[in-house]
Amino acid sequence: MVPSFHKEANKMDDLELRQCLLDELQFQPEIDVRNIGVTVDHGVVTLTGHVSSYREKLMVERAVAAIRGVRGYAEEIEVRFPGIVSTSDDEIARRAADMLHWSTMVPDDQVQVKVQKGWVTLTGMLAWNYQRVGAEEALRNLQGVTGITNLIELKPRLSAIDVRRHIEAALKRNAGIDADRVIVTVHGNKVTLTGNVKAWSERHIAEQAAWSTPGVTHVDDRLTIS
Repeated sequence: MVPSFHKEANKMDDLELRQCLLDELQFQPEIDVRNIGVTVDHGVVTLTGHVSSYREKLMVERAVAAIRGVRGYAEEIEVRFPGIVSTSDDEIARRAADMLHWSTMVPDDQVQVKVQKGWVTLTGMLAWNYQRVGAEEALRNLQGVTGITNLIELKPRLSAIDVRRHIEAALKRNAGIDADRVIVTVHGNKVTLTGNVKAWSERHIAEQAAWSTPGVTHVDDRLTIS
């Protein structure tokens, strides 16, 4: 009878977590929860259904990742644009190139755009991660985009700053994370994060601290969530 009891307890936890997720999605005014399915199995969330834009899809993912108790999630949400008129790939590519040109974060002629069936792939070489992120963010609201793959590389940037100490100091300044639970290891331009945090939001804070450090071109996030 003991195994059966534990199984029922896990089931109740999953039911409570699912309801918490649904409440959070309904709380977000830009998310239409009517077409989104949520299932939970031992803390792992599966999202199904469809949304009207790529931006809405990202908002769903962020809302789920911010909930305490989520150990991981599989996202199977489609982007279905209202109406029957679709935007051709060449038009999306042209508009995407214009958006990158107008962006104050992205240097001109450093990022290339490829579009296939509405899915945008970004390539190129930039100096800073905020530029890499900025290039992707500039295209999230573009009509016709169903997804974005960001393959932009970062140039190695030499710095006299002690990278590990810089990251650890940034974590200690942030009230949203217990810095003592995060172990920072640096090899060249690569940062590895290990340890244990309480929520996906803390993982995001740790990653941002690493990416914001001069000289970092790669972050390997191995943090676990309990």
